[in-house]
Amino acid sequence: MAKVKAAKVKGKKFTFDDFELILLSLPTVIWYLVFSYLPLFGLLIAFKSWKIQGNFFESFFASDWVGFSNFEFFFMTPNAMNALRNTILYNLVFIVLGVVIPVALAIMVSNLYSQKLAKVCQTAMFLPHFMSWVVASYFLFAFMSPDKGVFNSIITALGGEAVDWYGPTSIGYWPLILVIMNIWKTTGYGMVVYLASITGIDATYYEAAVIDGATKWQQTTKITIPLLKQIMIIMTIMAVGRIFNSDFGLFYQVPKGTSQLMPVTMTFDVYIMQALKTGGQISLTSAAAFFQSISGCICILIANAIVSKIDRESAFF
Repeated sequence: MAKVKAAKVKGKKFTFDDFELILLSLPTVIWYLVFSYLPLFGLLIAFKSWKIQGNFFESFFASDWVGFSNFEFFFMTPNAMNALRNTILYNLVFIVLGVVIPVALAIMVSNLYSQKLAKVCQTAMFLPHFMSWVVASYFLFAFMSPDKGVFNSIITALGGEAVDWYGPTSIGYWPLILVIMNIWKTTGYGMVVYLASITGIDATYYEAAVIDGATKWQQTTKITIPLLKQIMIIMTIMAVGRIFNSDFGLFYQVPKGTSQLMPVTMTFDVYIMQALKTGGQISLTSAAAFFQSISGCICILIANAIVSKIDRESAFF
């Protein structure tokens, strides 16, 4: 009887229910085709000397193939190397702090006795995630305005001289400012992810640890952190895949696009925007964006391969 049922299931024909499922998935498939796969044709611009003549296809066929010349010129540009260095260094800091701080906050919030206070802390930390960098930049400007900013008002009240925070003399402060702003905006999202994982840990582990006389610190180091290891590794792999990308709003809107701060605020995305705005060199900027995407893909594959050698269950594939 079981064999007959299995045969019926195996030979099941296309039904109206299957048609409904296809209709439900159709908008998503069309969205990915139009916005994710169709634009991949534009990657060929990176291998051409782009000339705008009429519409896109007319310009495409009128432009000459130049091979990897755009990539060679991109690597010889001093601003490109500065953008590459800034992007990698900032992201390395963001990767480390993006794991340590959210995990620490998630553990502390999960150990609060008052559930109402825990919800308030969780909401307060998550709120900046929904705030635009444009709005955040104006809040920061209210504190760091050269004229009537909060910081300068305090400095002058204490007998000091006002600081031009957006001038060349303050360029050394901006790496720290950008790191703090990134932590302020992104920590809440990471904390919620880790907090959800902590909530899913079986409570019997902690009950057994309490019976054995384990302290809160021992429960954290022996139970919570080891059980969070897998999600921490996954989040790190995803962050490594974005090591050649940067948040344009953070590095352009927050410092108000000040050219004097470009040595420490120029990243790949800012470089591409500046190149398009000033020179209009579409081929070179396409080469930069193409290099950015390929490098990110290679990084995530390498990170996943390393993790799979150490702990197969924690890898993506």
